[in-house]
Amino acid sequence: MYSFAQRADTTVVDEPLYAYYLQNVAIDHPAKATILNIMEHRLPQLINSVLLKNYETPIVFFKQMTHHLWERKYDFLSGFINIIFIRDPRLIIRSYAKVRQQVTMQDIGIQQQVEVLNALENPIVLDSKVLLSKPKACLQRLCNAIDIPFQSAMLQWQAGARKEDGVWAKYWYQNVHQSTGFQPYQSENFTMTTALEKLANQCLPFYETLSKKALVI
Repeated sequence: MYSFAQRADTTVVDEPLYAYYLQNVAIDHPAKATILNIMEHRLPQLINSVLLKNYETPIVFFKQMTHHLWERKYDFLSGFINIIFIRDPRLIIRSYAKVRQQVTMQDIGIQQQVEVLNALENPIVLDSKVLLSKPKACLQRLCNAIDIPFQSAMLQWQAGARKEDGVWAKYWYQNVHQSTGFQPYQSENFTMTTALEKLANQCLPFYETLSKKALVI
């Protein structure tokens, strides 16, 4: 999201379906009351007033979370270029566990990513490991795949919060607010609880399915 926000021809929208998800799922999230108060939570209205809105820039980048599509309605996505961004499930689970007491398969969204992959025609799969290993080459490949020119500005940004951030940023974006670009990929060794390791193992087959479709640099 921060990478695309550096483009002069692009508008970035942070998780427009968040309130839609929170309104319909009995689950607690940081800043839930505020999110529901300031964001549209009805899907038809969201599609018309946010996703299909006339923006000033020729490119609009919507950062979405797969689990926000709680009804598993994917038909409307066919009108967009879809990039499925994947990450080692253990890293996702570790990140969620820092903010939420219980982490579930629904939170991770990786099973739904496979559903989206199967439901849509030729979505692009982008692996964070590949992106971090070769950011310039990966973004060049991605831009070519979605038929837009690569801009070197996508490789760097200023540290700190951005105007595009959702109100939830202070709970989730601490690391990215400290960054100024893509940090080099490093393999990490860490331990998790037995329950979280079990969840990671359940996620692994879905990750492997997605990895086979990912862009190769």
